[in-house]
Amino acid sequence: MPEGGQLIIETQNVEIEEEYCRTHPYAKQGSYVLLAVSDTGIGMDAATTERVFEPFFTTKEVGKGTGLGLATVYGVVKQHGGFIHLYSELGKGTTFRIYIPAGSGAAEPRELKSNEQTPKGTEIILLAEDNEGLREAAQEMLQRLGYRPILASNGTDAIELFKTNLGHIDLVILDVVMPGLSGPAVYSQMAAIQPDLRVVFATGYTAETASLNSTLEKGVPILQKPYSMKNLGQIVRSTLDRARSVS
Repeated sequence: MPEGGQLIIETQNVEIEEEYCRTHPYAKQGSYVLLAVSDTGIGMDAATTERVFEPFFTTKEVGKGTGLGLATVYGVVKQHGGFIHLYSELGKGTTFRIYIPAGSGAAEPRELKSNEQTPKGTEIILLAEDNEGLREAAQEMLQRLGYRPILASNGTDAIELFKTNLGHIDLVILDVVMPGLSGPAVYSQMAAIQPDLRVVFATGYTAETASLNSTLEKGVPILQKPYSMKNLGQIVRSTLDRARSVS
């Protein structure tokens, strides 16, 4: 809303009936809690609304957004059996309606157990990610977990930083697709120098995951984008700990 406006947040209990499902095939009958978020901003055209939930799709300038926000929201809502309805018009604003299946009965209090906490560490990690927003987000998550990240924006820079810090890097996290050298190509050069180097590959595409599983040795961890701090922390810690147990 560059000129200002209204941001409206609403909640209510709703019943989704068969008639609604006939015109909205993604919906299911039942009781839901509705969260609606509306603005009176510039709105979106039809071409944009069709793609807003795609991972890495963004209308922002380069380096201003990762395109993962709405994709993450969509994934969380789907995992909880819900669905999202989007309505937007250019010059009039946008409304997101999020439907989450309603529970029955009182909520039971749950204490966070120690084994559910995100594991931390102090090791040095080389992170190669060409998306600036995602690179900065990953850096912040790693620092909050106690790690010391070294950042590279492409494969060539990653190799140079690896050589400069040879013997001090405990783990490398490599984006699979980067300008110039790919993640696997970067790892191949690094492993030729340090065969016991531990690596985590990051990717947002299922096809890439299948390809990696078929070409790399079994046991190489793959971090699926978009990832949370908990996902990142668990896979980093388990990879580092496995390195110790092997050595």
